[in-house]
Amino acid sequence: MASTCFLFLLVIVSVVNCLWQPTPSTTWTWQLQGTINTGKNVAVYDIDLFDAPVNTINQLKAAGKKIICYFSAGSYEEWRSDANTFPASVKGKNLDGWPGERWLDIRQIQTLGPIMSARLDLAKQKGCDCVEPDNVDAYTYGTSGTGFPLSYDDQRKYNIWLSQRAHERNLCIALKNDLSQIGDLLQYFDCAVNEQCWQYKECDKLLPFINANKAVFNCEYGTKPNCTQAIQKKISSIQATLDLDGTNMKMCNAQGQLVSF
Repeated sequence: MASTCFLFLLVIVSVVNCLWQPTPSTTWTWQLQGTINTGKNVAVYDIDLFDAPVNTINQLKAAGKKIICYFSAGSYEEWRSDANTFPASVKGKNLDGWPGERWLDIRQIQTLGPIMSARLDLAKQKGCDCVEPDNVDAYTYGTSGTGFPLSYDDQRKYNIWLSQRAHERNLCIALKNDLSQIGDLLQYFDCAVNEQCWQYKECDKLLPFINANKAVFNCEYGTKPNCTQAIQKKISSIQATLDLDGTNMKMCNAQGQLVSF
């Protein structure tokens, strides 16, 4: 892991502003449900922004762990504590397979901006080092999928906006999936979180992050990751169940083996 730091010297007082940027091969775990298992031998915990208790985050940070906080930036979730702040005008079609979740009209940044900014403020307040905004590839689902005629450029602008707001708060930000826009977004994002690149044979699309010395955190569900290649390519690959409750997890170790952790 590495930090990008800028040192400002003012006569007597030195002010240090450090933005954490995880490097390739950084070990990680991803748990979005249930009581967080704080005993995993990894460098990074990716946990839910709303559900993770501050005490647990403090415990992990005291143990030297870095914290990535998950939230959805591209969908409305009816169970979230800020659900009443989303007007009907930004809510689109239901996400297939995810009850109570609807796509957002990301073109309406003026409306969504204060909501997402408040979530980033919460991430900062809770001690997160990084954020993982989910569902930031809505344009790939088309109007029939989301209910909105979202373009490539609409998505690019929204994702850049998220990056800028995170960096203003000294938060690292991960690009979640959205492989088609890596060329345009690499400079704005500090790492990548990916689902199922081994299953869909698209892990090489993530290598620009590795080449830029930025970590790629990959998770597979039904398919086993190719650990030999993962180690060679410096992709941090794990395997988990779809509910991401911290159980039955495996990781590619330094020897290229898939082991429980």
